[in-house]
Amino acid sequence: MPASPTAPVVSVRPVVLPAPGRGQDLQVRVSAPAAGDHLPVVVLSHGHGWSMDGYAPLADHWAAHGFAVLQPTHLDSRTLALPADDSRTPHIWRIRVEDLRRVIDSLDVLEAALPGLAGRVDHDRLAVAGHSWGAHSASMLLGARILDAHGRPGQDLSDRRVTAGVLLALPGTGGQDLSPFAAEHLPFMNPAFEFMTTPALLVAGDKDDSPLSLRGPDWFTDGYHLSPGAKSLLTLFGAEHTLGGVAGHQVAETTDESPERLALLQQLTTAYLRSALTSGDLAWPDARAALESAPHPLGRIDGKQADQPA
Repeated sequence: MPASPTAPVVSVRPVVLPAPGRGQDLQVRVSAPAAGDHLPVVVLSHGHGWSMDGYAPLADHWAAHGFAVLQPTHLDSRTLALPADDSRTPHIWRIRVEDLRRVIDSLDVLEAALPGLAGRVDHDRLAVAGHSWGAHSASMLLGARILDAHGRPGQDLSDRRVTAGVLLALPGTGGQDLSPFAAEHLPFMNPAFEFMTTPALLVAGDKDDSPLSLRGPDWFTDGYHLSPGAKSLLTLFGAEHTLGGVAGHQVAETTDESPERLALLQQLTTAYLRSALTSGDLAWPDARAALESAPHPLGRIDGKQADQPA
């Protein structure tokens, strides 16, 4: 699958957004190509413990291919060292969603913080992305809701400004599917995907066997199978939770490091975002066709349209 031309990337960090009531202001990394106009925006939510400095294989790749990439540091980041008994801990899942919304609310401030970027960003072409807990956070802006202890859906936290999503290793349903540890300590991991109507690409590894669920790797495909609307599912063969190294190059958490798998993920997510945010763009159907015709594909893509049942 041929790669598209890349551009030099410039970035600035930390850009600090005031966040009253959060306990700490929100720090954000802003990355973008050095040239180009009408840049679409991707807000990238990190997984548990990471920060705005993680996920370079995605953030740098997307920026080099024409996107403005915004990366907030959530309160669970190891860089903030929030105590486990902090009163905010049970609410971090919700604060994470508020972080993403705050970033979107502050697009003017964030683009002005990176020299030469002001006026080059298209605020009407906006996607959210995330990995693991970050995918859970991003899915809330796409329409997913949290079920309470009685199975009733909670508040709608979706954002109509967001028109597409990329959800990497999105945790699945809760209830009896959770391990005892997750059921006790992570009650927010009980999503209802039937409200997640915004188009999205979900990515799952067929070897991602999470200790948070009593099920196997198919747990990470629930968001695709249970949500309505136009969705695509990329299953990466042999991939575990880091999908070949999505969080960073040669990081300790990567147990399935694969440059080839990671390169495929970079290419396919970029193609999806281009087509999802640009009317008439054929990057995604072309990338799908290339994968399907590969003699030894590293993954498989399934898809459903908006008028198909979940």
